[in-house]
Amino acid sequence: MKSAKPGTNTSEIEVTNISSHGFWILVNEKEFFLSFISFPWFRQAKLDELFNVELLNNSHLFWPSLDIDLTLDIVENPDKFPLACK
Repeated sequence: MKSAKPGTNTSEIEVTNISSHGFWILVNEKEFFLSFISFPWFRQAKLDELFNVELLNNSHLFWPSLDIDLTLDIVENPDKFPLACK
């Protein structure tokens, strides 16, 4: 017996896992890990705030309820963009 092929993925972005160290986000079939050390603004976020993320222009992530926006370059290379304030 063969299973039917899965349908088209309608979500371009999805939070896939959360741990005490950070969270994983899937963007256009590529997964990224955002550690709470590199991205401390998310540490105290509520689950519904964390899951409420939008992908703008295929390269910009925006969490409207947290007023946080990041480019995929920042997410992929956080060491290139040190925190301006702590």
